[in-house]
This record gives sequence, structure tokens and C-alpha cells, in this order.
Amino acid sequence: MTRWLDEDEQRAWRNFLSATQLINEALDRQLQRDASMPHTYYMILVALSEAPGRSMRMSELAARAQSSQSRLSHAVARLEERGWVRRERCPADRRSYFAVLTDEGYAAIAAAAPGHVEEVRRSLFDVLTPEQVRSLDEICSAVRNTLEG
Repeated sequence: MTRWLDEDEQRAWRNFLSATQLINEALDRQLQRDASMPHTYYMILVALSEAPGRSMRMSELAARAQSSQSRLSHAVARLEERGWVRRERCPADRRSYFAVLTDEGYAAIAAAAPGHVEEVRRSLFDVLTPEQVRSLDEICSAVRNTLEG
């Protein structure tokens, strides 16, 4: 039997979808305007900047970026063209590759980060109370933990 959403759930669901789409669009616009990169590229660069040795196996990076292998490969190719990332063959498994953040890529993310953080604040955190931020964290953690298993 289908468990239909009640009126409150339906309103919350639609507000959630709309809010997340609007935030993602605002972040993408800001990064395109100020750093000439889409939000997807920014997230890849962040993941690499936080990885040991600024390097990550492509399959792990795809999982971290919540992307398919082929979509990630395409994005990494574009980042390679800019000189921000390079691929290196995995010495233990010749079929696998690592994505490595270059010094130029690190400089690009360092330059983009202040504007990005300001847009995150403007789009989300400036409109929330500290209690709402805690609730948002708890809600997102519960959903993420359930979906990630």
C-alpha cells in the first residue's frame, strides 16, 4: 500500500527540493562568475585538496563527488586541460588511475574559496538561527546515514 505524503510532508518535500535547487544554482552562478568553474569542478578540487598528498584514486573521487566514473572522467579531463589536475597510473594496479591536484589547481581553489564560502553563507546560513543550523545538521546527517547505509 502506498504511503502518500500528508500535507505537511508534501510542503516540506517541495520546499526542500526548491531550496536545494536554488542553493546549487546560486553556488554555480557565483563560481562561474568569479572563478570560471562550475560547482562540480569546485567540489572535485576540494576533495583533492583535502586528500593526503592531494591525490585520490579516480573511483574514490567519483564516490566522493557522487558522480559516475564516466562523468568524473570527463570533468577531470577538463581540469587537466586547465592544468589544475593530472592523472597518474596507480603503481599497484595498472588499470587504475589517481587524480592529483597540481599547484595551479590548489591556487585556483584557494582563490575561489572565499567567494564560495560567502555565497554559502548568503544563500543558507545567514537566513538560519543557530538552532536551525543544528537541526539542519541533524536532519541531513540522519538522511545521509540512512542512504549511505
